[in-house]
Amino acid sequence: MSDAEICFQDCELEEICDELPSQQPRYILISYKLAHSDGRESFPMCLIFYTPSDCSPDVQMLYAGSRNNLVKECELTKSLEIREVEELTKEMLDSKML
Repeated sequence: MSDAEICFQDCELEEICDELPSQQPRYILISYKLAHSDGRESFPMCLIFYTPSDCSPDVQMLYAGSRNNLVKECELTKSLEIREVEELTKEMLDSKML
């Protein structure tokens, strides 16, 4: 694992949010427990593209240009984008993944 990679296991979203920089984009590959209305549980995986408002446009373009390739290589069906750390909540994930 390189210095640019951080791996969390069995953690809360708040822990991930605490590690996100305020001026650098990040890709977040996440799998989490999703409870369905019929009682089933699933563990969907999705890519979250975090691109803060304060980030330079050049860096935003660099990350945005690689996003689709990453989604394709990881064979993901869900990809989300957030601009502010506060957007990354369980409620947001549940609403986008159901």
